[in-house]
Amino acid sequence: MAGFSWKRNLVVLWIGTFLVSMAYSVSIPFMSIFLEHDLGVTEHLEAWTGVVFAVTFLSGALIAPFWGSLADKYGRKPMMLRAGICLSFCYFLYFIVDGPYELIGARILEGLLAGYIPSAIALIATNTPEKHMGYALGVISTSSAAASVIGPLLGGIVSHMIGPRDTFALASGMVAVAFLICLFWVKEPSFNKSTAKRSSIAQDLKVAASNRSLIIAFVVVFVTTTSVMLLEPLLTIYVQQIGSDASSASLYAGIIFSAVGVATLIAAPWWGKFGTRIGYEKVLFIGLLGGGIGNVLQVLFHSLVGFGALRFGYGLFFAGVYPALNAFIAERTDPAFRSRAFSLNQSSHQMGLMLGPLLGGFAATQVPIPVVFVFTGVALLLLAAMLKIPKFSISRDAASSRKQVAES
Repeated sequence: MAGFSWKRNLVVLWIGTFLVSMAYSVSIPFMSIFLEHDLGVTEHLEAWTGVVFAVTFLSGALIAPFWGSLADKYGRKPMMLRAGICLSFCYFLYFIVDGPYELIGARILEGLLAGYIPSAIALIATNTPEKHMGYALGVISTSSAAASVIGPLLGGIVSHMIGPRDTFALASGMVAVAFLICLFWVKEPSFNKSTAKRSSIAQDLKVAASNRSLIIAFVVVFVTTTSVMLLEPLLTIYVQQIGSDASSASLYAGIIFSAVGVATLIAAPWWGKFGTRIGYEKVLFIGLLGGGIGNVLQVLFHSLVGFGALRFGYGLFFAGVYPALNAFIAERTDPAFRSRAFSLNQSSHQMGLMLGPLLGGFAATQVPIPVVFVFTGVALLLLAAMLKIPKFSISRDAASSRKQVAES
């Protein structure tokens, strides 16, 4: 890798993933407005919105292992280029659709063709020196956090000024720029095109199943993502319940959403460095423990200031969870299998994204929202406790995690 700078690559990939995350943040949160005002959906709007969101996550979860297999065969950069141009096209389809069924079709297509960010993470994990990998993965996670802070605010302004349909054209342009950034500036020096036959998804699942630590990591990803998304649809409602009037609920909810994003920006790189020193499984345990306690404690705060401050504190701890998981997956998988491992991880993440809002919406109809906070907090605490049980500890079997990959 003479002449190659992993730091330069990290900066370039950060900008690309930031733009892709921004494209989502400036447009997708306003999908219900688009359905109602532009596509004429006036009945069962909530159900339509739920379906429009869920189909992308479902199709993405099903197809991710296929793209991961291609990435390990042909390279992560080609997969980023494919995903970038396809995602830009899908956002343009949103801009021109005339009905809700066309929109659902475009959303399914997006799920089937996406994968820019998982490929970027796999590329970083493979081309960054091991002693800097935790830091690099922590830094790349801040790109989505930064977009989650800036995107909804920018999207709200743009949607108000030019309408929700035109925000999709803006999003398409953002992803097109991310495609060009990848095309001209992203480097993948460590990849040598394999001459072996591309493995099947069944073979990849068999290899993953033989790596006990990897399977446990996928379970942790699924449960943590489900817990996060279980609360997302309820935060605005809860903000209104604890003191905001209806006209200000969106503003205060946006500030509280941003508090978690700001905390992630501050803490994620630090957790990455800390994980390099003490081990990623320890950072994961601390992050889950702090996140679980933070969720449980939220039942005690009944003011907007207290609730926002606690969410910020929760974000400082939870910021370590996903970078630690990504670094751990990279550490425990052979480079030849790494894209497939991250794609399977993406499938777990997508399933959590789909299931969480459905469970959260149902739970909120049965119990008060503070009880849902307690439930998610207890789930994270149980997950942290599970990792301390020898049978489920992901710190074991480090040496055996690379077995059976050569045949894949």
